[in-house]
Amino acid sequence: MKSSRRKVPSPERRAQILRAATELFARQGFNGTTTRAIADRVGVKETILFRLFPSKQDLYWAVIDAKSRATSGRRLLENQLAAARDERTMFATIARGILERNFKDSTLTRLLLFSGMEEHELSERFYNTYVAEYYETLASYIRRRVRLRAYRNVDPVLSARAFLGMVFNYFLVQELFGGGRYQRASVKKVSEIFADIWLDGMLKRKRP
Repeated sequence: MKSSRRKVPSPERRAQILRAATELFARQGFNGTTTRAIADRVGVKETILFRLFPSKQDLYWAVIDAKSRATSGRRLLENQLAAARDERTMFATIARGILERNFKDSTLTRLLLFSGMEEHELSERFYNTYVAEYYETLASYIRRRVRLRAYRNVDPVLSARAFLGMVFNYFLVQELFGGGRYQRASVKKVSEIFADIWLDGMLKRKRP
């Protein structure tokens, strides 16, 4: 008698494995999660897993890559920078979007923190693939504003990192390090304050 068990197509099986791996990696890290545990969570043998992902590292990168592509961060930033708005509103909107996305789903952040702490090369690969171009998108905008003499003559990449780092650090402290238990403010208010602080240091002062 033939088994009635349905054969799952590779794309569907791949998606199942990615979901299980994302959950386990985000909770236990790369070193703390075994491929056996992922396979068991899906209900398949490890040979099926390795047929779709040649190594555990390949699977971890696939998880990070899928989460990064889902956020469409650089494209969203480009659209926000191209919008015809005053700069305070624009930068507050950028900060608010970053915070809201991360507070809604901290999975990617947790994956990257584990990756950094466990010191494997996926952290560098993520930076080169996604983070560097994200910084450069904002740095290009800053560079144009410097040329127009709207901003002080500052290093564009460091200035971009300063703004984005300020926003992201707030999320880390609030969400992952327990800061939210001691101080709470609306994301809208926090975003506006960060925009004001950053622009106050960037805008070129008019001489009296």
